[in-house]
Amino acid sequence: MIIGYARTSTVEQKAGFEAQERDLKAAGVERVFMEQTSSVGPRKELEAAIDFAREGDVFVVTKLDRLARSLAHVLQIDARLEAKGVTLRIMALGIDTATPTGRLMLGMLGSVAQFEREIMLERQREGIAKAKGEGKYKGRAPTARAKADEIVALAAQGKTREAIAKELGVGVASVYRALKAAA
Repeated sequence: MIIGYARTSTVEQKAGFEAQERDLKAAGVERVFMEQTSSVGPRKELEAAIDFAREGDVFVVTKLDRLARSLAHVLQIDARLEAKGVTLRIMALGIDTATPTGRLMLGMLGSVAQFEREIMLERQREGIAKAKGEGKYKGRAPTARAKADEIVALAAQGKTREAIAKELGVGVASVYRALKAAA
């Protein structure tokens, strides 16, 4: 079976939604899962489509950005599909993981994404080191340590650790650490 997935971020993107559905049906998709939601939020229809897919099926999207928010995310989705014996087809890129060339292209895209991420992290480390050398980078302020006296005072009033954490906007573990340090 050929399964399609279409997504837009907002309900205002009606034309884009209809175009995806049209293109998927023209590609022979038999069942289309569609949703209008952000790529970073929960995507019930994507999960339903992956769950619906069976060995030998083809999972089709019109464009990469309709499927995932990053290339790493695409590779995660592809791994889930591959484990089920399902191939992935990305129409706009001409990628079909049923072919050796398609698998190669997806792998190359994954390698490029990993390379870009490593370069970005390297630049970030260099920037932080430079800022520290110039005395401009101090790191994040330790919020729980700054509130240690308040934590101790609230605990002395008999408040629970959970209530203290909620009231002061710190983690429960931070409350325990502050109380242990004060003891």
